[in-house]
Amino acid sequence: MRQGAHLPPVDLEETAAAVEKKIGRKPRHDEVLSYLMYPDVFLKFARARQNWGDVDVLPTAQFYYGMPRGSDMAVELEPGKALVVKFLTVGEPHPDGTRTVFFELNGQPREVSVRDRSLEVTEKAKPKADPAKAGQIGAPIPGVVSTVAVELNQKLKKGDRLLVLEAMKMQSTVYAPVDGTVTQVLVAPGQQVEAKDLLLVVE
Repeated sequence: MRQGAHLPPVDLEETAAAVEKKIGRKPRHDEVLSYLMYPDVFLKFARARQNWGDVDVLPTAQFYYGMPRGSDMAVELEPGKALVVKFLTVGEPHPDGTRTVFFELNGQPREVSVRDRSLEVTEKAKPKADPAKAGQIGAPIPGVVSTVAVELNQKLKKGDRLLVLEAMKMQSTVYAPVDGTVTQVLVAPGQQVEAKDLLLVVE
């Protein structure tokens, strides 16, 4: 008898639609099969990819143990295309339990806030946008809110301007991804935000 003959039949299209709702994008065929075999493991893997990108390109030692201050490493994104990352230092703790990490990317100064799990949080962390929900508007980059162009209960069309972020003396405009009504405004002009912080909710 064929192995697995007693397993119930599976509707791949229905499963693909369910996976798409869970991960917020259309899954590849092999991802649907991975979900069918290891649903919990696949969803954890997909969420990690959404949060951190493809970490396969990182050298093993740095991925597991981090980088000593002043050290650098080359990350090969694809043949002939590499990034040189130099770790500079880590800033003082913030009330929300994060620290600012300073580094160079191909010689250009960069910084990012990361959660330090050894710290006691004295200020509630800001909510993050759920990529699976189109109406949750997250910050595309870290920066300062320059202007907010909408109000609570305002009706919007897809493509309407929502707000403007400023970072590194450059402005980035955030537009409505869907039609709907503004049900939450979580930021105000002058407020500092990190990438993926929840800014607005449109329903």
